Amino acid sequence: MRLALSQARHASGRTFPNPPVGAVVVRGDRVLGRGFTRPAGGPHAEVIALAAAAERFGPQALRGATLAVTLEPCCHLGRTGPCTQAVIEAGIARVWIGHEDPNPRVGGRGVRALRAAGLTLRTGVLEQACREQHRGFLSVHERGRPFVSLKIAASLDGRIATASGESRWITGERARALVHGLRSRADAILIGSGSAVADDPELTARRRGTVVHRPVRVLVDSHLDAPPTLRLYRDGFAERTWVLCGARAAQERRRAVAATGARLFEVRTSGGHLRLQEALARLAREGLTDVLVEGGGQLAAALLREELVDEVHWFVAPRLLGEEGRAALGPLGLRRLGESPCLKPASVRVLAEAPGAAGRPAPGAEVYIYGRMGTRGGESA
Repeated sequence: MRLALSQARHASGRTFPNPPVGAVVVRGDRVLGRGFTRPAGGPHAEVIALAAAAERFGPQALRGATLAVTLEPCCHLGRTGPCTQAVIEAGIARVWIGHEDPNPRVGGRGVRALRAAGLTLRTGVLEQACREQHRGFLSVHERGRPFVSLKIAASLDGRIATASGESRWITGERARALVHGLRSRADAILIGSGSAVADDPELTARRRGTVVHRPVRVLVDSHLDAPPTLRLYRDGFAERTWVLCGARAAQERRRAVAATGARLFEVRTSGGHLRLQEALARLAREGLTDVLVEGGGQLAAALLREELVDEVHWFVAPRLLGEEGRAALGPLGLRRLGESPCLKPASVRVLAEAPGAAGRPAPGAEVYIYGRMGTRGGESA
């Protein structure tokens, strides 16, 4: 199952609305085939693993073999055929499953179909790790919204930009490489209009300067203030730019956005701001399962206030920008310490290019703090 999980990670951010599933076919200690789910409409992990095994060793090698798959195989006819049928017809004898599929179209039916065909099943194999791999898919089916990760890169005094808006680069190369890793696993990156105008980002995932993944770019822009000259609209991939606006966004601005090829979604507002719970629910209905939030401070604070953040990636740079710098977070509306959002459990890493004297962090070392959101006022681990 660990090998199946490693396969599944290749699919992260690339399969929505389907989950990023991995599968392997084994006989004894020998791996016959492996695979991961392809983008929507493409073959599922089980079918790819079975085909790889048959191509390499012949169809007879599958008879009596074991299949390990991170999620219950589907049993319905959608864009692809039911995986349960492919498994049964291949002659697989045993199936190890990470966890059941929460999709009502499956929901245990795949398990029952395989058992009815005489296969030996084992469920709950490395279940927690498999559920973590499918966290976005589970979030959509259990909570009606994507899994939300918040990334912040700030100075020691909690500033994300100078007073003039300059923010490149607060953090160094190692922190930025980690951020690109986060982007490569996300279905979409969510950004506010202020950050879009200030930074004019492309929001791609890059490795050694090469684009390896283009997540959907979701722009929160109630009044469509961001000009259609931004790179999000003009980089040749405008169809991967989705814009969330309110009912009062001017028609001429709507037409200008639509002319770029971007998708426009209207969301109800409250107090002049988009209702973020509804916005996330809309993204889920459009198929997004795992969303990375990259700015700015007002959007981050609004999501935290409404308890819509599931995990936080906070990068701290060894520099000071002063009170005049732009804050990493807008108002949270707290009156008491016990109301403050807390991370639990949390991990802390020092990101240094090379060790300093006596094993100390190198000068200029940054700190990376990661944690899942806990209860308000709770202690961080």
